[in-house]
Amino acid sequence: MSKFIFGSAPLDFQELTKCEALRFSLTYNIPTINMHYYFNIGSNLGDKDRNLHQAVKLLEKALTAPAKVSSFIESKAWGFESENTFLNAGVMIESDIKPHDMLKITQQIERDMGSITHRNDDGSYKDRLIDIDIIAIDDLIINTPELTVPHPRMHLRDFVMRPMTELAPQWVHPIFHAKIKT
Repeated sequence: MSKFIFGSAPLDFQELTKCEALRFSLTYNIPTINMHYYFNIGSNLGDKDRNLHQAVKLLEKALTAPAKVSSFIESKAWGFESENTFLNAGVMIESDIKPHDMLKITQQIERDMGSITHRNDDGSYKDRLIDIDIIAIDDLIINTPELTVPHPRMHLRDFVMRPMTELAPQWVHPIFHAKIKT
């Protein structure tokens, strides 16, 4: 069992919750523990089905871990007008990669697949080949300019909530303290 000295008292790393352990490891730059990363991937351009499958394969390759993938859901564009419907899916992967590094990985996958940006110059949303959002990381709460977890609008989007329910029916939102309902 790993113990660390924190102040003058020993700290049993195994007795911390996953969230506490990750915060501790980030603060003191020690190896992290595996966390459940929940993503939502979407596409409304090109071969949407192929785009989602390719994004999952690239996530698995980058993280060297298998993904659990929800059913695919077709939905209208959210937050902007488009003639193109979206195809979305939820993805769960276990990883010890730190959250901001995970964000960089997902952004690189989007670029590698040809999605440079999913916003217009005025900040409004636009059609995209692929979009990969980090929705949640176990019960972790992150609020930085680069990354907000849980996703701040997840509860407003059925195309996020339905896959999340499929992947993690017992997950409790760490801010709202509520289970997912669709």
